[in-house]
Amino acid sequence: MAVPYLRLGVNIDHVATLRNARGGKYPDPIRAAEIAIAAGADGITAHLREDRRHIRDDDIVQLKQRISKPLNLEMAATPEMMDIAVKARPHAACLVPERREERTTEGGLDAAGQREKLTPVVAALTSVGIRVSLFIAPDKRQIEAAAGLGAPVIEIHTGTWCEAVVAGQADLAKAEFQRISEGAVLAQSLGLEVHAGHGLDHLTAETVATLPQVVELNIGHFIVADALFVGLSDAIAAMRGAMERGRARVSVTP
Repeated sequence: MAVPYLRLGVNIDHVATLRNARGGKYPDPIRAAEIAIAAGADGITAHLREDRRHIRDDDIVQLKQRISKPLNLEMAATPEMMDIAVKARPHAACLVPERREERTTEGGLDAAGQREKLTPVVAALTSVGIRVSLFIAPDKRQIEAAAGLGAPVIEIHTGTWCEAVVAGQADLAKAEFQRISEGAVLAQSLGLEVHAGHGLDHLTAETVATLPQVVELNIGHFIVADALFVGLSDAIAAMRGAMERGRARVSVTP
C-alpha cells in the first residue's frame, strides 16, 4: 500500500498580525499566500476571529478570488461566521473554539459537549459545498462525537504535545504523542480524514509525518517566524523537507 501524500496548509494569520501592528496594507497576507503556493503549499489557512486581530473580512474575499489552491477558513461556530462562510464559499471550514482573551487557539473544540450547537452548523456548511473539519483534541470521546456530527475531517490539536517537546518534558511528550497516534488510527477507522496542527516546528512536523493516517498539516506561526530570517519560500521549503523526512520513515503494510 502506498504511503498517502502529506499536504501542507500554510496559515497566514501572523502576516496579517504584523500588518495590523502598524496599520496600512504591508505586509500583504494575500501576497504571502501567493508566495507560499508558489513555494509548494497545498493550501492556505486563515482564521477570521471575532475581534479581527489579524485576518480581516476583505482578506477572505481577496484570498478566495486570487489564490490558486484551496482556502481553509478557520472559524468559530457563530451566526456571524456562518454568514461569512456561506457567502465566501471557501473550500473548507475548520471549526475552532475561540475566546477573545486568548493569544491563540488554546485547545480543541468540545465536539462531544456541543453536539446540539454544532450539528446545524456542520449541516449548513456542508449543504453549500464547504468541507467541514473539527479542530479537536486526540480524545476518543471527541473523535467519536466528530464522526457522529457528520464532519468528514478532523484536525488533531497537537499543541500540548509540542509544548511538552519544547519544554523537555519527555514523559509527557511521549504520552501525548501516543494519544495523537491512537486518535489518528481511531479517526481513520471511523471514516474520518485526519489533519493535524498547532505548535508544529521542524522536529514535531517530521515526527507527526510518520503517522500514515495524517494527510495534512496546517502550520502558521513557526513558518512565518522562520521566514523573518530565511524568507518565506525557504521557510516553506525547510518545512517541506522536515515533512518529507518523516514521511520517508513510514512503513505501511497491505
